[in-house]
Amino acid sequence: MSTVYNWQLGRAMGYPYPQAAPKEQFAFVININRCIGCQTCTMACKSTWTFSKGQEHMWWTNVETKPYGGYPQHWDVKGLDLLGQANPDGLAWQGSPNGDTRRPYGELPGKTIFEAPEVVARSNQPNLVLGYLPTEEEWRSPNIHEDTPPGGLNRPMDFGRGEDATGENKHKAWFFYLARLCNHCSYPACLAACPRNAIYKRPEDGIVLIDQQECRGYRKCVEACPYKKSLYRGTTRTSEKCIACYPRIEGRDPESDGVPMETRCMAACIGQVRMQGLVRVDEDNAWVEDRYNPLYYLVHVAKVALPLYPQFGTEPNGYYVPPRWVPTRYLEQMFGPGVKQAVERYRAPDRELLAVLQLFRRSNRIIFRYQIEEGPKVWETTVGGKTFEMFNDTIIAFDRKNREIFRTQVEEPVHVRPDIHANSI
Repeated sequence: MSTVYNWQLGRAMGYPYPQAAPKEQFAFVININRCIGCQTCTMACKSTWTFSKGQEHMWWTNVETKPYGGYPQHWDVKGLDLLGQANPDGLAWQGSPNGDTRRPYGELPGKTIFEAPEVVARSNQPNLVLGYLPTEEEWRSPNIHEDTPPGGLNRPMDFGRGEDATGENKHKAWFFYLARLCNHCSYPACLAACPRNAIYKRPEDGIVLIDQQECRGYRKCVEACPYKKSLYRGTTRTSEKCIACYPRIEGRDPESDGVPMETRCMAACIGQVRMQGLVRVDEDNAWVEDRYNPLYYLVHVAKVALPLYPQFGTEPNGYYVPPRWVPTRYLEQMFGPGVKQAVERYRAPDRELLAVLQLFRRSNRIIFRYQIEEGPKVWETTVGGKTFEMFNDTIIAFDRKNREIFRTQVEEPVHVRPDIHANSI
């Protein structure tokens, strides 16, 4: 077991392979507050990559309704339960969210899934990663409990009666949509568990792939991945997973003009909830400062985007802006200790954050840099007892070649349709 550094946990941890880092890292941010659960991303991926025989149950991208939905069913509950068994004294963060990019959420001691494989009860087979193999029944319902809120009074798991991030008890019934795809983790559990060395992380962009020629379908990757985004295909007896649409990332799509494009699930999103990018990392996989890269800004400057279940230890590269209406206690076990501050900042965004939020889904090309041109103040109000000012700034996005992709304004223009128009009766 080697020792690697996990900046999301704020500490070094055990991992089966030595420390290594790609030149750039594929990453994305999803704004849960905007997701409408339309499944357009799901079907864009399905119709592109998993429409063949034997792939019927494969949903590389899917949208789940939390708190009860999941594909496979109960994937997160079971994973967290195993992690809890490995840490009988509990998992509690030490310190508090801060400006240190190498430990921005404090430190989480205790065992990760790589440091507690002995908890797995799988006869006498050796295991390198804590995990479980879902049953066939758990793969059968990709949209189970869709649009289902927590129960009413005197019912188990009645999280809806808790406080939200502002300390107010506004919503007694709530749910939210969690859009998921492979996180292309810095320390992939699937890679660590594969006995064939069939899984690898690309050095140019950190995308995690499975070599189909080497895979023998042992399903160790399916068992190990805490997010269950490695799937087994019975017709070929091999495992498959999200490939991050790497031809688009490489700029080989005819539309790309030679620069990286966003994946199909990102580009198809009609709710404008997604932003994908490539970030520079150092030898420990910590993000190198890139102040005007929108992903770096959202994760490390504004701190409104948080990793999904960082306690597993894989250092996922998928980040989420937490929903405003959900009890803080529930969100903290999902996204870590930065939830309250993230929701407060999103609820009343400052001038720069409000501008950066306009970049989501304005283009299918990856944004490498943004620039803001200040405009006049157009509105002022009070949010949570604090003054909120809105400026009609213009934000400009640039591609890898430093060419302008688009520019957009904070205040959307109002178009008044004339009385006599094309479909007038």
